[in-house]
Parts: sequence; C-alpha cells; structure tokens
Amino acid sequence: MVCFRLAPVPGSGFLLLCLVLGAVSSYALELNLTDSSNATCLYAKWQMNFTIRYETTDKHNKTVPISDLGAATYNGSFCGDDQNGPKIAVQFGSGFSWIVNFTKEAASPSTYLVDTISFSYNTNDNKTFPDAKEKEVFTVNNRVALKIPLNDIFRCNSLSTLENRDVVQHYWDVHVQAFVQNGTVSTTEFLCDKDKTVTTAVPIVPTTLPSPTKPVVGSYSVVNSNGTCLLATMGLQLNITHDKVASVFNINPNTTNATGSCQPQTALLRLSSSNIKYLDFVFAVKNENRFYLKEVNVSMILVNGSVYSISNTNLSYWDAPLGSSYMCNKEQTVSVSGAFQINTFDLRVQPFSVTEGKYSTAEECSADSDLNFLIPVAVGVALGFLIIVVFISYMIGRRKSRTGYQSV
Repeated sequence: MVCFRLAPVPGSGFLLLCLVLGAVSSYALELNLTDSSNATCLYAKWQMNFTIRYETTDKHNKTVPISDLGAATYNGSFCGDDQNGPKIAVQFGSGFSWIVNFTKEAASPSTYLVDTISFSYNTNDNKTFPDAKEKEVFTVNNRVALKIPLNDIFRCNSLSTLENRDVVQHYWDVHVQAFVQNGTVSTTEFLCDKDKTVTTAVPIVPTTLPSPTKPVVGSYSVVNSNGTCLLATMGLQLNITHDKVASVFNINPNTTNATGSCQPQTALLRLSSSNIKYLDFVFAVKNENRFYLKEVNVSMILVNGSVYSISNTNLSYWDAPLGSSYMCNKEQTVSVSGAFQINTFDLRVQPFSVTEGKYSTAEECSADSDLNFLIPVAVGVALGFLIIVVFISYMIGRRKSRTGYQSV
C-alpha cells in the first residue's frame, strides 16, 4: 500500500490517500478525507475501470479499455461546507478525470445522495487514441441519485455499470460514507440491491462437482484502424477454487463482449460479461518470429457476491510462428494458478499478422498432431497383424497337407 499525505485542501484539511495495488486492469482506491481538526469527514474505498468507444479517422468505431490508469492526483476532493456537498475528484493518465458529488437534502436530514458521477477523457492523448477522428475533451455525466442513510456506510461488492454514450464505467468492492459523523466511520452497512440478493440467497455447494457440459465455441475478434488484427475461436471453461470451494463456469459467447488492442509486440483480447469484469488474454512476440500466450488476467463475480481476481504475467502457451495461427481441437488446460485454470475446446487463435480478416495456416498442438500420427500407425499395426494371421494360417494349412501325404 502506497500512501500519500497531500497539502491541505481549502475547506477540507488534510487529504490522506492510499493507493491499494489491486488486480491487473483495475483501479483500487482507499480515501480517508479529514477536516481542519484532522477528523475523518469522508471515507471511500472502491475499484473501477472504463471502456471508451471512439470514431477513427477512417470512420471505424474502435473500443479501448482504460485499465492501467497510472499515477493519480486528487486535486479538488472536498469534505463539503454549508454551500456545497462533499466531492471525490481523481485525475489520472493524460487528461482523464473522474468526479463524484454528494448532496444532503433538507427535506430528508437522515439521508444523503450519491448525486452525480462525471468522467472526462481527452482524445488528444495519442497513446490511448492514436487515430481518433475528433481531438478534444469529452465529458459524460451520470445522474445516480442513490439515497443512503446518513449514519451508515454504503457497501456494494457486486459489479455496477454506468453506460452513457460511448463510455462504460465499471465499479465494484465499493465502500463509501460521505458524511462521517464525529470522525468515526460507521460499522453499520447499507447494502446495494445486488449485495442484498446474494446475501439472502445462500448457494448450495455440492461436495463433488458434477461433470460440466462442454462449453459453446465462440468466435471473437479485435479491430483496429487497419481492420481485423486478432482472431480467436474457442470454447472456454473456467475452473476456480475459492475458499476451498471448487466451481466450474462455461463462458457463453452469445452474452460475452470482446474488445482489445493490437501492438507490434503485444496483443490483447479482453472478454467481459455480466459476471466477468474482464478476462484478458495477452499475447507477445518472442525471438521476432513466434508468438505465444504470455499473460492472463481475470476479475469476476462469484455466486456468493465476492470478487475473484487473479493474474499471471509469466505464461507460455499457444506457441506458433508469426504469420500463422495456433490450433488445438482437443481439450487443453491453461494453468494460471493452482486455484484457477482455463480449459479450452476447439481452439484457434491468431493475434498477429491477420490478413483480410481470415486465419492463416495453422500450427497444430501436439495433442492433435499425436492423434493424427496414431491413425496411420494403428492402420499399419492392424494390417501387419492381419498379414501375420494369414501367414500363420498358411503355414498350418501347408503342414497339414504334408502330414496327409506321408500317411498315404
């Protein structure tokens, strides 16, 4: 945990911010805002990430995930006063800004509102938006109007999504109390509706897992300014062990969204759905002539409402020459960790050098190759066995013929 103690913010005293190093492709913050008497006036802890769609110069729509937000500043965060309510303000990257405003209604003194959330981004950032048609600052505003009891801390571990125009915002593991009373953060939780649902519904966990069905095979692609740059076809099955409970999830391609990016040395395929915040497959080039699966990152909501996140940046799967695709029809297992594995079925991927949106010649996995090799071997063995049987029968028949002549 890296903590920053910043200079006094007018009207709000000192700001103590701790940046919690969380899962890859997420942004985890813990904010303890204090007033002039050094008493806590606002407390918040949450995770978030973003997806932005923009139009390119060649009139294509391109989607970019904002996951590595880098160093942040927090100018403008505010405890509130008689005229204005509390505010959380975060600035990061090249022109990204995120602001939450809280208000308290005179008609309801025992509650307050998470009033509005605004997000701004600057397409003049050529690293993030290299081919954006319009170069300017865009702002999206979302009216939330979530009412929370004044003396409670709001909690929402479940995934929440705000979508406005071309921006999708994801939040989870949220804890916030904007009007902290007497400098002490409340221990009484006010739950969001999704957390209430998973709290009251206790899942029945079998002692032994049933045999899962084979997942549906889906086709995914990533498009950049040059057209389709990444192709993937596969059935995906996630095997998770969490708190000594094993679970199996089949990914449904019909309800799964695919985004990503393509660079000369790396390529990203990101899958997301209602319960999967992100499942990242990161490919890399090695020795300037081959590619492989280097990294997998995942964050998802489990049946009990908890967030499961894990990452491995040192993998070595799906190795094939550049300019070709990798194919494995047999079931394969990508072991991300001892507690998380991905089973793939009917796999074919090409993260680099895609031409005209089609797969290039495939390099088969050893499992498929061994099967193809065994077929002619089995046929040869069967023919050899048949020849031996015929030969033995011939020798026996010949011996009987000779015995008969001797008797005469």
